[in-house]
Amino acid sequence: MKVKRTLTQAEITAFCSQTAMLLQAGITPVESMSILLSDMKNEQGKEIIQGIWDVCKKGTSFHEALESVGVFPDYCLRLIALGEESGKLDSCLQSLATYYDKEDTVRKNIKQAVSYPLIMIIMMFVVIYVLMSRVLPIFSQVFAELGSDMSGLAASLMNLGNTLNRYSWVLLGIICLLLVLYFAFTRIPALRKLNTRLLNWFPPTRGFFEKYACQRFASGLAMTFSSGIDTYTSLEMVAELVGNPKMHEQILGCKERLRKGDNLSEALVDSQIFSNVHSRMVAIGFRSGNIDTVMQKIADAYEKETDEKMQSIIAVLEPTLVIILSVIVGLILLSVILPLMGIMSSIG
Repeated sequence: MKVKRTLTQAEITAFCSQTAMLLQAGITPVESMSILLSDMKNEQGKEIIQGIWDVCKKGTSFHEALESVGVFPDYCLRLIALGEESGKLDSCLQSLATYYDKEDTVRKNIKQAVSYPLIMIIMMFVVIYVLMSRVLPIFSQVFAELGSDMSGLAASLMNLGNTLNRYSWVLLGIICLLLVLYFAFTRIPALRKLNTRLLNWFPPTRGFFEKYACQRFASGLAMTFSSGIDTYTSLEMVAELVGNPKMHEQILGCKERLRKGDNLSEALVDSQIFSNVHSRMVAIGFRSGNIDTVMQKIADAYEKETDEKMQSIIAVLEPTLVIILSVIVGLILLSVILPLMGIMSSIG
């Protein structure tokens, strides 16, 4: 039975790392799957490893066995197939483990980065709603007892709060719809791709995702080069990995320049994928035979830039949200307190 859910990046990292370690010890893929199966505690994990083992025992290639269970991404399967053909399956699996581990780390960092602002925005709406629907009516009663009425901003906000109370079921329905859309855009593959396209287009996030695409590009090339894959095939594989339409077109342009006879460093400059400095590093890497190491250094540099970009966005966003909330709450309270003080002073 095929398991339809694609493995998470952390699960792929664990599988590739453990399998690479066993293969490096001289154990065959069939025996490796048998060892992993005996150590597996998770039922779904057992089903996956059992499926791989059953196919491997028939003499089928390892990448075809992985493909048969239907839980590994296409890019992972293609790289394992090339590694198997070149006789570098263990190093290929180790490269995949390193790559997916970094991807998982970046994903967690992004998730943590957006959690606090989202919580702040939700709290801001909750506080404002409570002020409009619960606090302002109390002030309205105080004004009525003093023989006056609320006016201006306070009255408008209180009326809005009363309207929200009357149609609270509509508000609840909208919130539920937004939650459903959020889970749909983060779980359904087609909608997740649309969400990625929107983030790549949205000006405040575009710069960050362009840097992130460069990091994925360099990291992907480092992995393919370390697995012994040629430059043209590496570009073809990584083009499907970056998740950025602009970068995808630039990689296609780079491939075309390679086909016309340019070397990789010249093609990267002409395609405007890397800066001149990084392109010169690529040229030096080819001459010295350490292109995979150079690519990994470039990927690490872009990873540092994306982290700094993310932290700078958070550093601006967090105090901005606090200031906005403070100003809104202050305006609401002042709109009722100042008139109330005027009435009390006139009575006095």
